[in-house]
Amino acid sequence: MTKFFQAFLTGIFFTFIFDYFIFLGIKLNYIDFYKIDLYYNILFADHQNIYIYALTSALIGFVYTYINNIKISIIVIGFLSVASLSTLIPIVGNNLGEILLMKKNVTYKDSKYTYRGDAYYEGRKKITFYDYELKKTILLNKKDLIK
Repeated sequence: MTKFFQAFLTGIFFTFIFDYFIFLGIKLNYIDFYKIDLYYNILFADHQNIYIYALTSALIGFVYTYINNIKISIIVIGFLSVASLSTLIPIVGNNLGEILLMKKNVTYKDSKYTYRGDAYYEGRKKITFYDYELKKTILLNKKDLIK
């Protein structure tokens, strides 16, 4: 039971560090690039997938604790470290942010206007939106939009 508990905590610890750097890269290279007013904590909390986090924690904890081959442990943890740190490279962080957060060529309507463009970020209350006709970034209130 103690070894299982150690694997569980080790997996959670390493996965948290990897997630921190992934979301830091998205924040620095996507959110700040498009000048979206958003704190890191909100980005991390709103886009954390608990199922992927649990699966990755279990995998890392298992590899680190139960596999007695140190080379395999170093390869797995080293690969995940390099992958998570690679989001600090501007093009990688920006592309990952686009994949995860951007919705291209969408249409939103409110009581007066129709907006066509790219949704850079859909937050809790507002959508940061690039309008093709206006050729600029605007903020849309989610409560004002017609579904």
